Amino acid sequence: MLTSSLAAESFAILSVQRGKVQPFRGPEEPSAIGKVPADGAVKVHRLGLEGDEQADLSVHGGPDKAIHHYPHDHYAFWRDSIGAHPLLSDFGAFGENIATEGLTEDMICVGDRWRLGTALVEVSQGRQPCWKLDHRFDGAPVNAGVVRSRRAGWYYRVLEEGEVAAGDRMVLEERPWPEWTVRRVFGLLIAGDHKKDRESLEALGEVATLATPWIRRRAKLLGLDA
Repeated sequence: MLTSSLAAESFAILSVQRGKVQPFRGPEEPSAIGKVPADGAVKVHRLGLEGDEQADLSVHGGPDKAIHHYPHDHYAFWRDSIGAHPLLSDFGAFGENIATEGLTEDMICVGDRWRLGTALVEVSQGRQPCWKLDHRFDGAPVNAGVVRSRRAGWYYRVLEEGEVAAGDRMVLEERPWPEWTVRRVFGLLIAGDHKKDRESLEALGEVATLATPWIRRRAKLLGLDA
């Protein structure tokens, strides 16, 4: 049963982005962070959007990071923070596959199941930023800004394959862990909140749908991986 007010709402998908692997910080460090809007419907497979690529499969892609969603709501924050960078004039600046307005990290919970077009997806973890964001924005301190502001975006795993296109709707179908927003979990595991809230870090173990890398991160912070 859904207890969230989101259960009665749907959210328009503004854009769907895909990217190909290409040289990024020189030919030896390729990336597919440069995503561009797709025309028409895109097939959603277990490992992500058809035609989308990842350069380093050890840290990107895979079942737990099949689709990246970043709120377009945050673009105004970034324009205020780093200036009117050209990337912020279109969708896909943060390498996201899905762009919406009205859904942010304090509204999305780990384990949420959303109907994304005709596909069914599940929130697996927040996006852990890396050096690629700073490089993509010409050296602006975006990586640190993501951590400080908790504007990280999140990943989905695909439970049911289907299709998605700009203009489709997102509808929340299930919310098993309403206390565990992406913002809260990101704060504990990435932004240092565990230092003053070990109790919550311990309680996070109840979230069975948390992605494996973040399960390991929690264990490390608790000192359970020794």
